[in-house]
Amino acid sequence: MTLNGNDGANLWKTTIIVSTSLRNHDATRMLGAQQHRIRFSDSVEPGALVFPLSGTAFLIVNPQELPEGLEESDVFDRIKKFVQVHRNSFLLLQASFYGKKELEALSVIQQRFLGSSLRVLPVRSHADAVKGMLTIAKVRTKVGAATGSGDQ
Repeated sequence: MTLNGNDGANLWKTTIIVSTSLRNHDATRMLGAQQHRIRFSDSVEPGALVFPLSGTAFLIVNPQELPEGLEESDVFDRIKKFVQVHRNSFLLLQASFYGKKELEALSVIQQRFLGSSLRVLPVRSHADAVKGMLTIAKVRTKVGAATGSGDQ
């Protein structure tokens, strides 16, 4: 795999709508380096990336953003709004190390959003996040195309 997270085998390109809060984020730079069309928007939830052709959306959250006691916070409100807006929603919980605090945050988020469509994916790096997003979006785009509901 190269530095930008592209192993050369993934030549699939798509348009991604990205929150302006991620303008200088490493994941956004990696996606741009792989020649995906990046469109920034203020109307997308902060920390979110939307793949319109696949109908999937991803929200990047760092466990450090969560409050110490994991009580109600702006982050949980942000996740709730994200899930309400996006039918196929994925939360990328990004931490380079998963210790007690990170695992507790993962558990609390999973419990809080258990009945929703949110899927939580722990990732260790920006490259892992990008690889996961592209894999899910690509598969979901092909599924939509096979049923006649997606564009290629």
